[in-house]
Amino acid sequence: MELPEELLALLRQPSPCFVATLMPDGSPQLTQTWVDTDGTHVLINTVAGFQKVRNMERDRRVALNVADPADVSRYYEVRGRVVDVTTDGASEHIEELAQKYLGGPYPWFGGRDQTRLRVTIAADRVTSPRG
Repeated sequence: MELPEELLALLRQPSPCFVATLMPDGSPQLTQTWVDTDGTHVLINTVAGFQKVRNMERDRRVALNVADPADVSRYYEVRGRVVDVTTDGASEHIEELAQKYLGGPYPWFGGRDQTRLRVTIAADRVTSPRG
């Protein structure tokens, strides 16, 4: 499905984003993350081995909440599925996200030996309480 223009605008700015994945027992796991878009999909960046990655590898269904940083009561919920997880371009992508969110280079919080992953999410449903 196509992402609404208003959501694309939020994805292109430093908007708060929370990603929900499913644990092996079916319970939800929620993580705050930086978010981006390629104009068609939602993109996040994470580290190999993290719980959300293990969850996405087992069950590709995810839900995201992306809020307007100027008015967090204006937000979008995206339900979808992971369509790609890759290391290709992931280090460059985290640097782009750091510029957007921090205004400078990525500080490599967990060390430079981390394997960065770029996760591509296709939306199946998009809702907004104001939409």
